[in-house]
Amino acid sequence: MRTTTHTTTITTIITTIITATIINIASIAPLSAATPDYTPAELRKIAEAALVPPVINTSPLPKYDMSTQDYVMTLTTERSPGGRIWAAWIGGQDGPLAFLLAATSDDNGKTWSKPRLVIDAHSPNVPLPRSVIIGNFWTDPLGRLWLFFDQSMTHFDGRAGLWFTLCENPDAPDPKWSPPKRIAHGCMLNKPTVLSSGEWILPVTFARNPVYDWTVNRKSGQPALQGVGISTDEGKSWKLHGAVEAPPWALEGMVVELNDGRLWMLIRTNAGFLWESFSSDKGATWGKGARSKIASPGARFFIRRLASGNLLLVNHYNFDGRSHLTAQLSTDDGKTWNKGLLLDPRKGVSYPDGVQDKDGAIWIIYDYDRLGIENPDSASHGYIHMAKFREEDIARRKNVSGAVVLRHVIDRLSPR
Repeated sequence: MRTTTHTTTITTIITTIITATIINIASIAPLSAATPDYTPAELRKIAEAALVPPVINTSPLPKYDMSTQDYVMTLTTERSPGGRIWAAWIGGQDGPLAFLLAATSDDNGKTWSKPRLVIDAHSPNVPLPRSVIIGNFWTDPLGRLWLFFDQSMTHFDGRAGLWFTLCENPDAPDPKWSPPKRIAHGCMLNKPTVLSSGEWILPVTFARNPVYDWTVNRKSGQPALQGVGISTDEGKSWKLHGAVEAPPWALEGMVVELNDGRLWMLIRTNAGFLWESFSSDKGATWGKGARSKIASPGARFFIRRLASGNLLLVNHYNFDGRSHLTAQLSTDDGKTWNKGLLLDPRKGVSYPDGVQDKDGAIWIIYDYDRLGIENPDSASHGYIHMAKFREEDIARRKNVSGAVVLRHVIDRLSPR
């Protein structure tokens, strides 16, 4: 059985904002103890501020130095064609106050720059928080570095918004980023997949366009439908397909192409297992979502096909909550997985993303103890970690390559 296909051709990108609209939004007083809740009409007017392109800040210091931060949530890592490693994370909170920060390493991860790119959409001229939350770096087959991200009023305004900015010189001393463009309603966290036939597949949550009528901080149960954006012209345009239903807290899907030509979508849920769906027509339509065999504590995971043809899964294995982050290997296209290489057993590790470089090394980024609740007596918390290893280390479940690096610190919050 197949779900109904919801297809929207996304050919129009918002590039201009009417000045009068901004004035109308700014004229609405911010919420305070003496201010009643906004009317639906006012909320819709406020929500238009989420359509304003944010600024790509490439000179963010000293304001956004890590010494000024009190929260980290890892998002993504990627290697550019010249070997630079990019990493990004969320500051502020996993909520309305979120903004995005990024740093780089030019020595294979040994040392890292201070934040060198920030997207912070908050403004005193907008009466409610405007968050930039979740996103991903991705190097496309042409060598360009994409930064996908989501912008929404508060944490989620009922429609969200998937944006990108593009860098064609990611290894330069002063990389240049394109003005942000909005792809569609919805949001994403994980990397696109390039199919063997050339299409680009971008996983999208809330993949029905247009979505329900939106209001800021909506409390009704809008289903989190999972789908994909498909590009056949190297990212110039995207079409939105699919509406896979899954249990509550379904989001953060990833897609891999199987050896039989089908696409396999795995989806984070809070149901104790990842959810899955399959497509036999390159993502145009998707089968009904169902529980996979992969257990999950309700957290982000990472799946990717390696250069060898085997599949890599970074997930919580034999876990107690968000613990035991493990890299596992499948040699039979995801039917079975080995017990893997344990990357970090601690409780409070989460949100892996990764990349395999041209030399075969695998780089995984994740965070630890975002809020300082795992070690309340410790002065240190809020770590961004990186692990490095090779496929043979996963297969043998130990450091047989001699190249394994675990729990390397990219950055952390200042001691309390």
